[in-house]
Amino acid sequence: ERKQRVADLIDMVGLDWAKRRQLKEYSKGMTRRIGLAQALINDPDLIVLDEPTTGLGPIGTREMKELILKLKSEGKTVVMCSHLLADVQDVCDRIAILYQGDLKELGRVDSLLKVRDVTQIRAQGLSDAAKQEIRDVIQRHGAEVLGIENPTTTLEELFLNIVRESEARPGRRATQSK
Repeated sequence: ERKQRVADLIDMVGLDWAKRRQLKEYSKGMTRRIGLAQALINDPDLIVLDEPTTGLGPIGTREMKELILKLKSEGKTVVMCSHLLADVQDVCDRIAILYQGDLKELGRVDSLLKVRDVTQIRAQGLSDAAKQEIRDVIQRHGAEVLGIENPTTTLEELFLNIVRESEARPGRRATQSK
C-alpha cells in the first residue's frame, strides 16, 4: 500500500519522470514538489505549507496552486505561509495578515479585498456613444466616473494562456514543466 501511495503522490506532483534521480539532484522547484508529496504520505487532514511556490516557474506555480485547491476540495485543511500574495489570493479562502509579529487583519479573502465604495460595471461591445451615455448617467446621479477602460489580466494568466495555445497547436514540441 505504501509503495502504491508513494507512486501516486510522485505522479500527482508531476515528478514521475524524475523518480529515479537522487534528491540531491533535484532543483529547488522539484524539492518543493517532493516536499508536498512527503507531507501527504500519511493522508493527513491538516497540511502546513511554507512558501510552497518558491523556486517554481509559472507552470510549476500554477500546478502547485491547483494541487493545493485539489486538496482543499478533498476536505483537507491547508495552512499556507507565503510572501507571494498573488498565490495566497489564488488559493486561500481565509487569511491572516501579520506585520512585525502582530495580527493586523483576519478574514475571508473576498471580503477583505472588496472595495466597498466603488461600483464596477463590466460590459462587452459598447460603442463610444454608449460609454458616454453611461458617464452622463453616473454624473447625473452625483457620482464620479473613475474610469471606463478595458480590463487587464495578470502576467501569470497571459503566460499560461500562451503556453496552452502553443501546446494545442499541431506539431508542437514536447515541454516539461519545472
